[in-house]
Amino acid sequence: MTPAKTAIFICFFIYCQTLVAAGPDRVERVVYLMGTRVTLTVEADQRALAVRQLERMVQSLETTEAALSTWRAESALSVVNRHPIGQPVGLPSAVCSLWSGLTTWHRVTAGAFDPTVGALSEVWGLRSGGRRPTTDELESALMLTGLKHFEFDPPTCRLTRLADATLDAGAFGKGEALRRLQSEFREHAPWRVDIGGQIAVSDESPKRRWRVPVAHPSRRAESVVELWLDTGSLATSSVSERSFEVEGERIGHIVNPRTGQVVFRTGSVTVWHDDPFAADILSTALFVMGIGEGFRYAETHGLAVLFLSPSPTGEHVPPDARPSPAFVEKFWPSGGGVAGSATALADVPQVVP
Repeated sequence: MTPAKTAIFICFFIYCQTLVAAGPDRVERVVYLMGTRVTLTVEADQRALAVRQLERMVQSLETTEAALSTWRAESALSVVNRHPIGQPVGLPSAVCSLWSGLTTWHRVTAGAFDPTVGALSEVWGLRSGGRRPTTDELESALMLTGLKHFEFDPPTCRLTRLADATLDAGAFGKGEALRRLQSEFREHAPWRVDIGGQIAVSDESPKRRWRVPVAHPSRRAESVVELWLDTGSLATSSVSERSFEVEGERIGHIVNPRTGQVVFRTGSVTVWHDDPFAADILSTALFVMGIGEGFRYAETHGLAVLFLSPSPTGEHVPPDARPSPAFVEKFWPSGGGVAGSATALADVPQVVP
């Protein structure tokens, strides 16, 4: 072989090796569904395969939105909310299968999660820039909140409103959409999906670890810690997601269904769970409970939860972290973080896979 041919062969060989080392293509797509921004990422050996998978995943999300999103007047939940009081309405199978889970989580969280907060959301104007209701308006809305206002018949999958109460998927819709993706795309190329701040990843084997930033509890655009997620879902609730200024005061977008009041705290709660549906519900319920009741609940039930609170020593100091024992075991098994105690987040070792 001539020197020139040898050089060409070596260069070609190096180029091929570089291609092999580059790994799979990562393709990302951003859409707006369920009233929020959705970012989907797929890794595949061929870009065309990733693009096709992304398209099918978006179609799955659109199907969930068509059933659950009350941002859409024609969704199944919106139809239920408009149906005449006292007259049963049939639920699509996908919605019917959710009812037992919704009632169970309502019970086990002692009402901190309630899918029937539509009247409270409306009276606080949470989808129209916010407002402060009168005492009479708030009392009326609170009286129309609760599963007692709905009667469900499992054999026929029919739901009856017994009062002018309405359902709201704000605390479970994103989680259900992500749960369906996990079920439908379990045997596909690795993926990561972020729906308005709740993140879920594929459950393929061997595990693919994805870097997930956790936002500052007061400044959502600022990341304060990074976690490595290989399965399940991380859901975060805080007022930094969305809040309103009403009559000179800030109000949050999360309602406490037990009192009817909106919750405004400077902290945040992040929940990891194998089931995205559960993670979504629990992050809302624990935020409603607050760090005291919420942390006791997490410990009692073995939940992986991280409470973040702005440091009292200054705005530019990393927030204080209070991880549950299950959270430490999941993300800092080598000893980072002290379960149950408030720890300066800057002192928590970062685990690099």
